[in-house]
Amino acid sequence: MFIFITFCLILQFISTFRSIQALFKNSIQLFTKDFKTQFMKNTFIYHIADFLSAYQPFSMLTSVELQTIASTIKIINIEKNNSLFEINDVLHDSFYIVASGTITLTVISDAEETLLNKCYTGDIFGLRPFFAKNNYQMTAKAREESIIYAIPIATFRPFVNQNSEILNFLLESFAVNTKSSLDRTSSGKSISDPANYNENQSSDVLFFQNLNYNKVPLCVNPSQTIQDVARLMTDNLLDNALIIQNNHPIGIVTDSDFRSKVATGKLSITATIDALMSAPVITVAENISVAEAQLILLKHQVSHLCVTYDGTNNSHIKGIISEHDIVVSQANNPGVLIKEIKKSQNGKELKQVRNKLTDIIQSSLEKNIPLTHINAICTEITFAISKRAVELAILELGSPPTDFAWLSIGSQGRKEQLLLTSQDSILIFDDVKEDRHRDVKDYFLKLSKKVVALLEKVGYPESKNGTMASTIFWCKSLTDWSKQYNNWMNTPIETKDEIISIFFDYELVFGSQKIEDTLTDLIVKNSKNNVLFFDFLGNDTLKKPAPLNFFKKFTVEEEGIHKGKFDIKTKALQPLIDSARLFVLQMNIKGVNSTYLRFKQLAIIDTKHSEIYLNCAEAFLILSKFRTLEGLKNDSDGQYINLDELSKIDKEKLKNALSPMREMEELIKSRFQLTQFS
Repeated sequence: MFIFITFCLILQFISTFRSIQALFKNSIQLFTKDFKTQFMKNTFIYHIADFLSAYQPFSMLTSVELQTIASTIKIINIEKNNSLFEINDVLHDSFYIVASGTITLTVISDAEETLLNKCYTGDIFGLRPFFAKNNYQMTAKAREESIIYAIPIATFRPFVNQNSEILNFLLESFAVNTKSSLDRTSSGKSISDPANYNENQSSDVLFFQNLNYNKVPLCVNPSQTIQDVARLMTDNLLDNALIIQNNHPIGIVTDSDFRSKVATGKLSITATIDALMSAPVITVAENISVAEAQLILLKHQVSHLCVTYDGTNNSHIKGIISEHDIVVSQANNPGVLIKEIKKSQNGKELKQVRNKLTDIIQSSLEKNIPLTHINAICTEITFAISKRAVELAILELGSPPTDFAWLSIGSQGRKEQLLLTSQDSILIFDDVKEDRHRDVKDYFLKLSKKVVALLEKVGYPESKNGTMASTIFWCKSLTDWSKQYNNWMNTPIETKDEIISIFFDYELVFGSQKIEDTLTDLIVKNSKNNVLFFDFLGNDTLKKPAPLNFFKKFTVEEEGIHKGKFDIKTKALQPLIDSARLFVLQMNIKGVNSTYLRFKQLAIIDTKHSEIYLNCAEAFLILSKFRTLEGLKNDSDGQYINLDELSKIDKEKLKNALSPMREMEELIKSRFQLTQFS
């Protein structure tokens, strides 16, 4: 009996122990799950807080305050042409900042929709709930696939109440976005869309655009005579001279001074120049923008500004800015360039516009303007040039025999073509009856050859791979293109020598939107559960050569004209481009073309791996900037970087930008169950 009771007690103890063990195990699992969830949440909060810190008015807050705000933010994804709010909608409980993409703000004027403003990354909008009680008076619509951060007003209002600078900034921003004037001098984070430039609007890009000015001004001593200075100005074909002491500016004379004071007899030509000069001279710092210079000229009612090392009259002279310099610089404004493109009649005129765009890119990079902003400007102008090339070809050949779509592919299709890299394109024409097919195709081949030739004159070389609409392979009917994509996607092993990934990066330049949409729908349909296609595409992505060797040194070219240089396109940028494309195709994400925006979109959809995507997005911008600077410096496509010309800091920055690629490779192998080593 005793043994039986003991046995029962042991069983009960074992049962209890197992229950406790199971409970403990469940607790550990729950704790681990909660910890992982919280970790991912905190990581995302830090990323949002870091993003906000780069833009006003959030840059006025501490990191702790920004994290508090970031923890309450709601992330909104808006598809192209969808609205966040419309006229007469009830006010929301949040205001908004653009994380990526473009938001247009429009009003109804004279029974027509009128563009009021455009908001890019870092711009805030939707401030009416702060300052008014009536419904929204405008419509906020996505011009492209966009990501918006919704900031609860209840969370942000205490910071407004405690900081008058933030309040003033919001008041000014609200006033700007409710008037037709777009003069946003204090924002510093918005660039107008050049495709919708308005003569009555002050383009915000002028606040970023550097201006060219005389860096070798005429400098004279205060003891020199008026006659001597007049002769010097005449000999040097200048309308001004700076009066200096110890290489510091103390005054300035201009043609108008001679007319008003010397020609009228008020001063003798034998008097010293200090009697004629205007003092003190208005001084500004180097790298001043066009708009900043224009505002200072207006404020002080002067015609010239002296550029000094630190912007004061107590430092060395660097140059002089005239009103004429302002006029010339404004001629290079993106909005003006768009107008020039529309008026251009040949490749030579289009090339002149493209050369001006290079100057804008250069000056924007020098002022550390975000690459996303520079891309926005460059994309609009590049597409406008391509569109005009098609228009000119049609004017020469006559009207097309049927609807068609001219699509840019590759870097331009991804809206990432900052440099004069090769042109890649395809042409899709609508299906026609069999007896007309040959004649129709002949027309579009002639059209394509004229467009390609014209773009080559502009400076865009023909594709080395021949991926241009001017070749018979890439100028086809919609049915033939459908067959081509079906083959690429459904039998990739059999056609592995043909499949070219850049054909999945495209953007409509001219023609039928319906044709482009049909192609997109076909790709989405073929992507669903297509294991074979993604197995091929995934392995192709992993085959790219490693940027760093076993010893963490850059793998450079071992032979040829680029020996010793680093191929930043193939070994650094291309793996990121391919990875982003691979995942958006697999997740059926439509309408997001650029690599940067693809990674940002993936971070929202696949939150488990958001940190990897965000790191890749940032790495892509850094690497793209390296390539662009290299290209501008050497007038090349920037593909090969001379590492010897980089500083130690830049080398480390370049190397650090490569680190997210290893995590991305592992994610690809895991997601698509691949074993291919890169």
